[in-house]
Amino acid sequence: MHIGKKSTVNHNINPKNIRPVFKESQPKLHIETYGCQMNVNDSEVVVAIMQQHGYSVTNSIEEADIILVNTCSIRDNAEQRVWGRLNEFKQQKKKRPNTIVGVIGCMAERLKEQLIEKEKTVDLVVGPDAYRDLPNLVAQVESGQKGINVLLSREETYADISPIRLDATGVSAYISIMRGCNNVCSYCVVPYTRGGERSRDPETIVNEAKVLLDNGYKEVVLLGQNVDSYKWTDSKNSTKSVNFAQLLEMVALLSPRLRVRFATSHPKDMSNGVLYTMAMYDNICNCIHLPVQSGSTRMLDLMNRKYSREDYMERINKIREIIPDCAITTDVIAGFCTETEEDHKQTISLMQEVGYDFAYMFKYSERPNTKAARHMKDDVLDDIKTERLNEIIALQNKLSELSNKKDVGKTFEVLVENHSKRSNDFLSGRTSQNKVVVFPKGKYEIGDYVNVKVTDCTSATLIGESI
Repeated sequence: MHIGKKSTVNHNINPKNIRPVFKESQPKLHIETYGCQMNVNDSEVVVAIMQQHGYSVTNSIEEADIILVNTCSIRDNAEQRVWGRLNEFKQQKKKRPNTIVGVIGCMAERLKEQLIEKEKTVDLVVGPDAYRDLPNLVAQVESGQKGINVLLSREETYADISPIRLDATGVSAYISIMRGCNNVCSYCVVPYTRGGERSRDPETIVNEAKVLLDNGYKEVVLLGQNVDSYKWTDSKNSTKSVNFAQLLEMVALLSPRLRVRFATSHPKDMSNGVLYTMAMYDNICNCIHLPVQSGSTRMLDLMNRKYSREDYMERINKIREIIPDCAITTDVIAGFCTETEEDHKQTISLMQEVGYDFAYMFKYSERPNTKAARHMKDDVLDDIKTERLNEIIALQNKLSELSNKKDVGKTFEVLVENHSKRSNDFLSGRTSQNKVVVFPKGKYEIGDYVNVKVTDCTSATLIGESI
């Protein structure tokens, strides 16, 4: 999943039954989100829980009674941003001592003692599986205690909670279909901060998507640490089960005008059934995020990814065979433990062979208590990591530009998501392949489907005109 970035959301929006309620008389909650799409959806669950207990949402920390920061632990850089933000909240508490500050999410799970003992600003520490307990924990803080609950659960999926959508446009929304992860990649902290894998009842997922559709949303994004391992089994009838391909079809059948996306896939688990389901339904978007992490089989084995370079390329070739116009994006780690120049060259050659449309690229960042931290030496010099990462980024920029140039002259159906960042006279939306397209506004509005002919491009954006 995409990581490490603060999510910015506009809380001052027109209320619907799935949007935040704002009343002057209510105590106010301010929430900030860092990290992956799962964290964004978790924040929406938190707002729903707090709203049920009388809180409204504000985008101003100066008027908030409770300030929550939903955190990411997957890289050290993401945690450092949160520490910096907590220093700003400390100044707010000096002005208004009764303000409650809470750290929730993965960083809370990983650093509970440090947050409470060393960071006097923090009153609440709440892990990803304990959000239902937030109102009780707030009451504890108000009575003069610290509020702490970081217990992981084998069952919690928040399936019965309707998230309060924090987006401003009402076009696209996230739906968590599962929680946790069983893969235990040697570099990854997620299994330790989010617990083991469990899948939601598919009917609750379909119902959530239907509510969004009925409220005017045009796209849903199905989320999981590894969506391909989604498997729900009826507790009352073990012969009744739903896998990810079946779930995709159930959501797609709600309406041909509801776009369906998903993230993130795992190369060892992506089945042909998922690919054939995508090919069957035009409203399932033709884009797959398939993290490779490294092009070297030796490195993949050390990372505990459970596939080889050859296995990965077999999946790529099958995607190309079944869905020829499918965009493929990825994650790449530079400088994992013992990585040699030859390992790095194999990553470069794999990127060239696949021709990724986009990639998230990072230097390896050792995370405490992971298998790599416990059993491997982080022995690649930082300068070398940076050099290799820069080479990976430079290559991907070329690949992205080449991919976009191939689209010049083609026409795509674009779902309009917002105005262009540079001008309100232009609209911005995405193709089925998840590429951003900017074009003159004309008569169109946010939420419209527009056929756009691509006339030009940059490495990041397609530029076009409606037809």
